[in-house]
Amino acid sequence: MKHLFIVNPISGGKKHNPRETERKIKDAIRDINDQCEIYFTTAPKDACRKIDQEAEKNDRLRVYACGGDGTLNECVNAAVKHKNVAITQYPCGTGNDFVRVFGDDAEKFRDIKALVEGKEHKIDVIKCGDMYGVNICSVGIDARIGTEVHKYSKIPIIGGATGYVVSLVVNVLKGINSVFKIKTKDMEETGRHALICACNGRFYGGGFNPVPDAMIDDGLMDILVICEVSFSMFLRLLGKYAKGKYKELSQYIKHIRTDKIEISSPEKFVINIDGEAVYTDCMSFELIPGALSFISPEGVNYWGDK
Repeated sequence: MKHLFIVNPISGGKKHNPRETERKIKDAIRDINDQCEIYFTTAPKDACRKIDQEAEKNDRLRVYACGGDGTLNECVNAAVKHKNVAITQYPCGTGNDFVRVFGDDAEKFRDIKALVEGKEHKIDVIKCGDMYGVNICSVGIDARIGTEVHKYSKIPIIGGATGYVVSLVVNVLKGINSVFKIKTKDMEETGRHALICACNGRFYGGGFNPVPDAMIDDGLMDILVICEVSFSMFLRLLGKYAKGKYKELSQYIKHIRTDKIEISSPEKFVINIDGEAVYTDCMSFELIPGALSFISPEGVNYWGDK
């Protein structure tokens, strides 16, 4: 078996020292007899190319995504295509939202030796066109805000977390609601909506937790559909939506549990797929149960007796 550590050297910004990550990896694998490789990515999709290459050469391959949710997503999109590949995350990025599904045990994923010695569990994957996600996919105002954050955070005067605030203000001024046609097995409707999110995981956007009891291995997505709202109502909804209190807002938010949802619009819209942006006028989110082998440290309570 081969252990492949994919290190994103720019993940986490100035707070992340990739050479320190490399040192920690080398310390953790010192006594391992299996083949190990530390690989620093050099360009977008470089991790996909490397994983595809190694999956063809090795009977078993374990991939460790050393970075944030973007690094994990890139590794997922390669790993899901290979039955001999298992994946996990050493969270050293900015958001690290996916591993927060494990609650207090998320900190155990920062122990590289525990990851190497961890057990494999099957988790679900959301298929979105030609891409895959393991966490949360969304369309609407939140996807627009998240997509444009980097545009503003790169401006020296703004920078960092303030970019989220600026993006929120700009996109709210552009208009909160958009026309979407939504279709599931049990529902079909066309109208103006603020946003639609499909949850496999629980956290996104640096801390939003729309469905606190979403599960990554239950074979279903938790879909929240927020209808057309005014500016003032949007501001009132936002706090409760972020804290997963959608049940208190049933007049504005529909909760659906399903394995597939189709979304279309008269105009192109942006889709957030685990933080990555795709533009289209039609997209389906389809859950593929148990499509990915995920490595988890021993003692993570999420798995129970599984």
